[in-house]
Amino acid sequence: MKLPLLVSVPHAGLEVPPLAAPYCTLTPEQIADDGDEGAAEIYDIEGEVEAFVTTPVARAIVDLNRAESDRRKDGVVKTHTCRDVPVYAPFPPDDVVESLLENYHRPYHARLSEHASTSAARLGVDCHTMLAVGPPVSPDPGAERPWVCLSNADGTCPQEWMEGLQRSFQRLLGDHVRMNDPFRGGYITRVHAEEMPWVQLELSRAPFLSNPEKRDLVLEAFGGLRL
Repeated sequence: MKLPLLVSVPHAGLEVPPLAAPYCTLTPEQIADDGDEGAAEIYDIEGEVEAFVTTPVARAIVDLNRAESDRRKDGVVKTHTCRDVPVYAPFPPDDVVESLLENYHRPYHARLSEHASTSAARLGVDCHTMLAVGPPVSPDPGAERPWVCLSNADGTCPQEWMEGLQRSFQRLLGDHVRMNDPFRGGYITRVHAEEMPWVQLELSRAPFLSNPEKRDLVLEAFGGLRL
């Protein structure tokens, strides 16, 4: 039996689309570092859940966990990575930015909305990995992070379910689990909570387990949640 979840993995991609490539100055290593390293392996659970959405595009190029109107340096089409490294020289013209949004951002969110209305999923989980120490462009620069952060923006997911998921991870990891710290939930959880409950999951990239072991951890924790 599949878990009653709609899983979103928006930052596992590494691709730079051809229309952005002439402007992008990042190395492959910088692109990987700005995304969610390990996410493709850790959250390779499409066959275990009711619905699953991911993308090949790199977070440094189009951040699907930002609003279209978010034009900050760490916004939907970024000027700088999380380590404050410039992404482009020069920044792409408006028609390229619009094409990136049309080709990647809008279809991703349309797929999430479609699954919310047509699948048997009862809870959406937006899945990420996070640097073990907060980078310069973050809510907690320089701070050591927990192994797991669960966030619901104080309302995108029922508190009973949040506490149940927290207990499920705590049974496996003890005190290394926090709620809404350092993250409080992103654009995906906030905007799609109008359609169904959503929670954001962040796993530290610290080597407390291997990526295959982290995958098993996630599935075991999800399996312990009663919806």
